[in-house]
Amino acid sequence: MATALAHPNVALIKYWGKNANAEAPIGGPGENVPATPSLSIALAALTTSTQVRAAAHDEMRIDGAIVHDRKIERLVAALRKTWDLPPLAVSSCNDFPTSAGLASSASGFAALITAIDGEFRLGLSAQERSIWARRGSASAARSVAGGFATLAEHDGDWSATTIAPKEAWPLEVAIAVTSTAPKPTPSTVGMELSRTTSPFYPAWLQSTRADYQTAVRAVAASDFETLASVAEHSCMKMHALMLSTRPSLLYWNEATLACIRAVKELQDAGTPVFFTIDAGPQFKAVCQVGAGAKVSAALAEVPGVLRVLRSAIGGGARLQER
Repeated sequence: MATALAHPNVALIKYWGKNANAEAPIGGPGENVPATPSLSIALAALTTSTQVRAAAHDEMRIDGAIVHDRKIERLVAALRKTWDLPPLAVSSCNDFPTSAGLASSASGFAALITAIDGEFRLGLSAQERSIWARRGSASAARSVAGGFATLAEHDGDWSATTIAPKEAWPLEVAIAVTSTAPKPTPSTVGMELSRTTSPFYPAWLQSTRADYQTAVRAVAASDFETLASVAEHSCMKMHALMLSTRPSLLYWNEATLACIRAVKELQDAGTPVFFTIDAGPQFKAVCQVGAGAKVSAALAEVPGVLRVLRSAIGGGARLQER
């Protein structure tokens, strides 16, 4: 039995929308390709642990409950077209809320492909694991890489690359959990709705590519001010795109909005912090080292915040030593 660990990630430069011209069957070239590149940081304090072993029949458990997940089943079926894999018993556990806007699918698929690769000695490189993970969940490619990771086109396919390891720029993240309920519209469904109904979608694609280049340069220079500005703008543009979708996609709740106000007050007082929010109500505040305690305390006082988690930047998906 192999056990793999992976961390969810939070995108600082978002992607929202898939490449409509790259919809080959899973396992083939171009599957689940984002419409734009993205950049993220892994969250060390949140972890998915996935165990894989040969079994009499396929069985998938998430947090102890048997599930039938079409994306997982399709990914395993695609792997079997290349490798002679036996029936699999898979058990995956998260130490954070699942399907609630904390990127559990990213860490889940990153851990799954890493565990399968380790147990059956497939010999996959990190780039190859990120490609396979992406076919299950696009953001999972970045969780395979870890650190400051980009998801972009390389050698004719889309994979993730660590452009700076976690030690290179040790930022802190305060995560305000505002709900444990599953989000009302899955990201894949929401992305397609935005692509086909929002009048702002073409502008989103163009501006995101420019934001990505700006953010990559900011990470290389450890330029917090520039990264803060472009990351917040990317976040707000994505949620504006969601709001302009038909029907509108509103992932925030009252506490999410109150957290934005709290961070704006911290910024006005000179605290080096910025915020980002993915497709869900959870709120992430990224700050320079030394500001994490102050930022976490401010978010903990926001009405509706259930708890605040503090996290360093995490590494990539890896096998747990036996």
